[in-house]
Amino acid sequence: MDPVQLLVLALVQGITEFLPISSSAHLILVPVITGWEDQGLAFDIAVHLGTLLAVVGYFRARVARLIVAGIRAPFTRERDVDGRLAWLLVLGTIPVGLAGLLFKDVVETTLRGPLVIAAASIGFGLLLWWSDRGGGGTRDEDSLNWRDALFIGVFQAIALIPGTSRSGITMTAALLLRLDRVAAARFSFLLSIPVIVLSGLLQVYELVVAGDPVAWGVLVTGTLCAALAAWACIHLFLRFIERLGMAPFVMYRIALGLVLILVFAF
Repeated sequence: MDPVQLLVLALVQGITEFLPISSSAHLILVPVITGWEDQGLAFDIAVHLGTLLAVVGYFRARVARLIVAGIRAPFTRERDVDGRLAWLLVLGTIPVGLAGLLFKDVVETTLRGPLVIAAASIGFGLLLWWSDRGGGGTRDEDSLNWRDALFIGVFQAIALIPGTSRSGITMTAALLLRLDRVAAARFSFLLSIPVIVLSGLLQVYELVVAGDPVAWGVLVTGTLCAALAAWACIHLFLRFIERLGMAPFVMYRIALGLVLILVFAF
């Protein structure tokens, strides 16, 4: 992998992982558009590790409280906001875990086509716009209950379809539950942690089984670039989302989908 390809793919992953525009779609499309060879499973693992480091680092204080409180929660009768939220994140991860195991082959083959990405980008982009049309609600993530977490988790499972956007669909669900925009984004980002960990472990297993050689220098560089890009993206998104709303991302998704249709359908 040459330095330009490494930098582009790492930045694409870092920037798009937490924006509601689908990182998987962009990682699939970049090699198609540029003619580059597939970056390989090891590099995918590296850049996802970078985004994991970014979100854990950005929310490090809250993540630490969630871990401690989540471990304590089953052994105490005290009501703890962090403990309850920790287990809601676990509950919200179950649907995508089950769907991933059941439909992994279909997702990695049939659903990776440009026209599927185009349809998902436009369709779920319009749903994001509709959920955000009132400017969001007044709830925060600490007000969620188990039904809310499961509702968001079911939506998250839909993100296995490339072009949907995991962050976009979970923010859509949270906005439909009347969370405000910042709270919807925070919960989406926190919910990404167990998902990235689980998918990363599965990818590591597949890499070990395959026994392919590993270019450690490329992987470390990709991880760091993706982490820096993702950190900046999280910070800027949370800072400006209340003012900007979801409309710019919806317009981007529609434009991307239309371009894909023009290029690949005609």
